[in-house]
Amino acid sequence: MSNVEPSEISSAEHRSQVRKAAVASTIGTTIEWYDYFLYGAAAALVFPHVFFPHMSPYLGLISAFATYFVGFLARPVGAAIFGHWGDRMGRKTMLIITLLMMGISTALIGVLPGAGTWGDAAPALLIILRVFQGVAVGGEWGGSILLSMEWGNQKRRGLMASWPQLGVAIGIILSTGLMAIFNGVMGTDAFIAWGWRIPFLLSLVLVAIGLYIRLQILETPMFASVVKTQKTLKAPVLEVIRRHPKAIILSALLRMSEQMPFYIVTAFVLSYLTDKNHNYSYNFVLIGTMVAAAIELFFVPYFGHLSDTVGRKKIYLIGAGITGVWGFVYFALLDSGVSWLVFLALSVALIPHAMQYGPQASIIAENFPTNLRYTGAGLGYQLASIIAGGPAALVATFLLHQFGTGYAVSVYILVSALITIAAAFGLRDYSKSDISDPDTYARQPKGTRTVS
Repeated sequence: MSNVEPSEISSAEHRSQVRKAAVASTIGTTIEWYDYFLYGAAAALVFPHVFFPHMSPYLGLISAFATYFVGFLARPVGAAIFGHWGDRMGRKTMLIITLLMMGISTALIGVLPGAGTWGDAAPALLIILRVFQGVAVGGEWGGSILLSMEWGNQKRRGLMASWPQLGVAIGIILSTGLMAIFNGVMGTDAFIAWGWRIPFLLSLVLVAIGLYIRLQILETPMFASVVKTQKTLKAPVLEVIRRHPKAIILSALLRMSEQMPFYIVTAFVLSYLTDKNHNYSYNFVLIGTMVAAAIELFFVPYFGHLSDTVGRKKIYLIGAGITGVWGFVYFALLDSGVSWLVFLALSVALIPHAMQYGPQASIIAENFPTNLRYTGAGLGYQLASIIAGGPAALVATFLLHQFGTGYAVSVYILVSALITIAAAFGLRDYSKSDISDPDTYARQPKGTRTVS
C-alpha cells in the first residue's frame, strides 16, 4: 500500500490521482450495485419460481423478498468489518477485497441450482451468498466515497462524493438492461428457466475491469497523513460508537426517505406492476426503471454540486419533502390504467431520490474525523439498511396484501420523509469546515476552521 502526503507528489500527479480516484470509485460502486440490483430484480421476477416453486404466489414473493432483506441485515456487519480495517490499513486495500467478494458471490448465485434440483438446500445457499453480497456492499460504500472525496478539491466535497453515488444509477441501468434484453430475446419461460443466470455470470468480467482500475490508485492524502502522524486507532468501531453515537444514528435516520422509497421503486414495483391486477410485461417495467436510472445519472452530480453552493441540508430537506408528497402521486399514476402515465411515473421516480443521494455522501462522511471516517460513515449509512431499505419491499408487499391499495405504501413513504426531515435538522453541517483538522470535531460547527 502506498501512503503519500500531498507535498510528496507533483500537482500534475495530484490532479491525475483525483481523476483516477473519482473514476475508480464510480466504476467500483457500479459493479457492486450492478450485482446487488441484479438480485433485487431476480427476487421480484424470478426467484419465487426458481427457489420457492411450491408456495403460493404471495408467499413465494414474500420468501424471495425475505432473502433480499438478509443482504441488508449483513450490510452493517460489512461496514463494521471493513470500516475497522479501512481506518487502520487504508481505503484502497479494503475496496479491492469488497470488489472480489461481491463478484464471486454474484457469479455463484448464477450457477446455483434451483429448489427443483437441490430442494431446501438451494434457498439456504442462496441466503448464504446473499449474506456475502451484503457484507461486501456494506464495506464498499464508505471506502468508495472517501477515496473520491478525500482526494478531491475540498471546496467541492459535495460534488466529489457524489461521483461514486452514480454507481447506483449505472448499476441499475446495466442490471435491468441486461435482464430486459435476455427476457426479450429468450421469452419469459426460458428467461425464468435459465436465462436470468447469464447477467449474474457476467459479473466476473466487470470485476476484472474494476480490479485493474483500482490497483492504479494511491492511498488518499488525508489517510496517509493520519498514518504518518500515528493517529490510527486500534478499535475504530468501538471508538466511533463511543465518540459519535448521535452522528451514526442520525445518519441512518437521514436515509429513511432516500433508501426506503428507492427500493419500493426499483424492487417492489417490479412485482406490483406485473401482477394480475396491472398485468404489465416484465420489460415494460424494467425499461421504465432503466430510464429513471439514466435520468438520475445527470441529477445525482448536479445536486451534489448544488450542495457545495446552496448548502447540503437545504437541498436534502427539499428532496425529502418532495418524496413525502410524491408517493401519493406515484401510485395514482401507477394505478391510472394509462400506459404512458405509468411509464412516466417509472421514468421520473428517482428524481426526488437524486436530490437526497447527491449530497448525502458528503453530509454523512463530513460528520466523522479522518481516522474514524470509514467506520463512522459506513455504519451510519448501512444501519439504514435494517430500518429503511431492507424491509421496504417486504413491508410494501404486506401493506398491499392487507389494504389492497398502493396508497398504503404512499403513507409508508410519507412517514419515512417525516423521519428524515427530523434527522436532517439534528445532524450538524460541516460543509464549510476543514475536515482534515481533528480539532474541527472537538468544537461546535460555528467555531470550526473553514476550508482553505
